[in-house]
Amino acid sequence: MTDGAPRVLVVEDEASILLGLRMNLEREGCVVGGAEDGEAGLRRAREEDWDLIVLDLMLPKSNGYEVLCTLRAEHDRTPVLVLSARSAEVDKIMGLNLGADDYVTKPFSVAELLARVRALLRRRNHPGEPLWSFGDVEADPTTREVRRAGSPITLTPTEFDVLAALLRASPRVLSREQIMDAVWGPIHHGTVRSVDNFIVQLRAKLEDDPAHPRHLLTVRGAGYRLVR
Repeated sequence: MTDGAPRVLVVEDEASILLGLRMNLEREGCVVGGAEDGEAGLRRAREEDWDLIVLDLMLPKSNGYEVLCTLRAEHDRTPVLVLSARSAEVDKIMGLNLGADDYVTKPFSVAELLARVRALLRRRNHPGEPLWSFGDVEADPTTREVRRAGSPITLTPTEFDVLAALLRASPRVLSREQIMDAVWGPIHHGTVRSVDNFIVQLRAKLEDDPAHPRHLLTVRGAGYRLVR
């Protein structure tokens, strides 16, 4: 999180929802920016510094999936909370796999949404923690940078948070539910399959042989653990 009031960009084409979110977030002490289509949202995300982006999916000019994909392809690690009327499990999994940090469906509870915003802002950084390492991988919890054999590895914000949960617990086993609670908070709409997908992605980036991992291990019937 940047110094001072957290900065939140809301990309939402329904004027009433955008206004309501702006008013409630400002009551929480946030500085709020708005955009009513995908192109404007992407432009503001690129040109200004934000601590969080609240992103609708069904946007004119460029949809939310396209905005999210572009930001992650450009290595923008700003946390993104997807806000969408699409409530099917496949939509939620797609959004999380593309790099969203949370997914809230419409209609939504303002109190729940604000709780999720606070959770994302809290876990933006963990200052003062030492570097984590396992094998030839180093991860900095303050800058959220990851290196493998000295070369930078790009993780999405959620991939980093799943890795961080396992590193903090190492060598203990975490169930899929415990990982979901650590990453998305106790109020989440995802499924445990989302955790499996992120583990597969982390193995592909951080293991020598993803099919036979040495560090990110499955504990059958229990969950996952990280072995240093």
